Amino acid sequence: MSDNTKVLAGMLAGLAAGVAIGILFAPEKGSETRDKLTDSLKNLGDSIKDRAADEIGNLSEFKDKVVDGIKSKLRSAEEEYSKTRNAVSSVVDHAEDTLNKAAKS
Repeated sequence: MSDNTKVLAGMLAGLAAGVAIGILFAPEKGSETRDKLTDSLKNLGDSIKDRAADEIGNLSEFKDKVVDGIKSKLRSAEEEYSKTRNAVSSVVDHAEDTLNKAAKS
């Protein structure tokens, strides 16, 4: 279980306990208690939505960093491949020239 999941589970457990205690010891009328409960649940829902939006934003940033890192590594690998290919091509060309010169002699 991740830390965020634990925090959310703890919040929900705390809310449930608070609601149960509030209902048992409420000196107000039932309609007032229900209104307060509705407001509390709306606030909790808003809090959960905000937290989820934050986490989605964090995941998006993380994804962007990973993708940028992979692209950078691919560019580096392509550059190394190109350098190696050019070096091998030069060696092969030099070897062919040497063989051609030796064959003419």
